[in-house]
Amino acid sequence: MDDGNRVTTTEPGLTGVCVIACGALAHELVALKKRNHWHHLKIQCLPPSLHNRPEKITEALRREIEDKQREFEHIFVAFADCGTAGRIDELLEGFGVERLAGAHCYEVFAGSMAFNQLAEGEPGTFYLTDFLTRHFDRLVVRGLGLDKDPTLMPDFFGNYRRVVYLSQSESTELQALARQHAAFLGLAFEHRHTGPGGLARQLEESVGG
Repeated sequence: MDDGNRVTTTEPGLTGVCVIACGALAHELVALKKRNHWHHLKIQCLPPSLHNRPEKITEALRREIEDKQREFEHIFVAFADCGTAGRIDELLEGFGVERLAGAHCYEVFAGSMAFNQLAEGEPGTFYLTDFLTRHFDRLVVRGLGLDKDPTLMPDFFGNYRRVVYLSQSESTELQALARQHAAFLGLAFEHRHTGPGGLARQLEESVGG
């Protein structure tokens, strides 16, 4: 039975909510769970490295949903489309499960209207979140091989003009780090504080209790 916000499985005796999430959202999800006293909610994270291979996200979600629907009454997927070109939606439609609205976590955090304004104002924008700021060296520098071959920089970032840091925390340390990353890329820097933003709103509507 679907109450409009949550999906209920047909198995009797199941309770609670499982949020199957991108690991890049783990810090914010745990904080929201604690802040809102969502004791009924379990957070199960998939590796954030899946974003480097978006073609693998859907199958990873399928396995996790099939496993968790044996245990939980409600399941929610804390992924946006994340570069899967609609394949996540096709999968979730079959299970009757909702996901975060939006194309990616940048839109989720900023909200669709604000993100669209940023994107239209400068299409050549590279976005950072708290997670990506913390793990920039591993995911971007080493992940793209820039540490071994800096001449690859124009291939990856030649069409970018600025970095926009969408911050979830108000850490001055992370702000300074994000500014350093922009300087490394040779791009202008802009900071917008979103807090948990749309992630908080969507979770409250879909799995809060």
